[in-house]
Parts: sequence; C-alpha cells; structure tokens
Amino acid sequence: MNKNTNKLIKISLLSAIALILRYIEFPIIPIFPWLQMDLSDVPALLGTFGFGPLVGVLIELIKNILIVIIKGTGSGFVGEVANFLVGASLVLPAGLVYHRNKSKKTAILGMFLGGVCIEIAGIIANVYFLLPAYGMHMESADLLKYIVWGLLPFNGIKAIMVSILTYILYKKISVSIFKVEPNFGSSKKNTKTITE
Repeated sequence: MNKNTNKLIKISLLSAIALILRYIEFPIIPIFPWLQMDLSDVPALLGTFGFGPLVGVLIELIKNILIVIIKGTGSGFVGEVANFLVGASLVLPAGLVYHRNKSKKTAILGMFLGGVCIEIAGIIANVYFLLPAYGMHMESADLLKYIVWGLLPFNGIKAIMVSILTYILYKKISVSIFKVEPNFGSSKKNTKTITE
C-alpha cells in the first residue's frame, strides 16, 4: 500500500468517526436547548495535527456532506454550513500554528487560538445564518443575552472539550496511526523533531 492510499484511508476513517460523533448531540445550556454539543470536531483536529490543517478542514467538509446525504437537512443546509464554518474555524488555526513548529507549546497555543476563532465564527454563524434560517428574530437585548449566556459559554466549553480530548488521544495514537511523533511533551531522546 503506497503512502497516499494509506493517508486517504486514514482520512476516510477519521471522517467516518466524525460522522458518527455528529449523531451524538446533547444540550449543555438549559435556557438555550437548541445549542447541541457534539464531539465530531475531535477527529478533524486529530487529522489536522497528523496530516496538516487542510486535512482537518477536509474532514469537517466530508462530515457535513455525509450527514446531509444520510440524514438530510432540517435547516435548508444552513445548519450544516454553520457546523462546517465553526469546526473549520477551530481546526484551521490550530493546525497552522502547530505545523509551523511542532511542539507541545504550539499545539496548546494553536488550540487556544482555535478556541478564540470558534467563538467569533459561532457568533457570526448563529446571528447571520442560523437564527434567520429558523425565523428567530431577537431584539438587541435578547440577542446580547443569547451571545453572552449561550454562544460564548457553549463554544468555549466545546473548544475546551475537543482540545483536551484531542491532546490526550493524539499523544496515544500519533505514532501508531499517523506515523509521527506527537511532540506533546515527550521526554524521549530519540524523537526526530524538537519537543518541549
């Protein structure tokens, strides 16, 4: 099996796992029950650290295309577009920072930057796409309440959960799955790249 085929199989596997995780949704903020948490960005972030930021974005895209094909759309594709934009806003900056200089520090910095970007993208996606698509027209005060008490904590919790899970999993599977050293604090002397 050549290198490209092997990589394609792994990207397909991560996309399939992301699709499965997309089905497992649960609310975490009782006053805004439509904000549903899922962990489908974890495989995309794993792919980002393993193969590069564009692969992570590709996994986000494949996941959302597959969910439409299999489950359909209840929002005229608006929910899927928003999910893609928010997911890509997390994985792309994280991957760009990490792949400039692979280390524990850049991994954490990249995920932090991704967390900031997911907050911004989450607000934009909800205010300009999701809320109008669902016919939810909020007054300024209600919109501000929704952003402060709904979107900001929701996307913050999501970014933290996805980042922690990715950090833990990547350290365990990076060598066996991606054939690369994790560079997440390894103390081994024989790693080929610099570690923190």
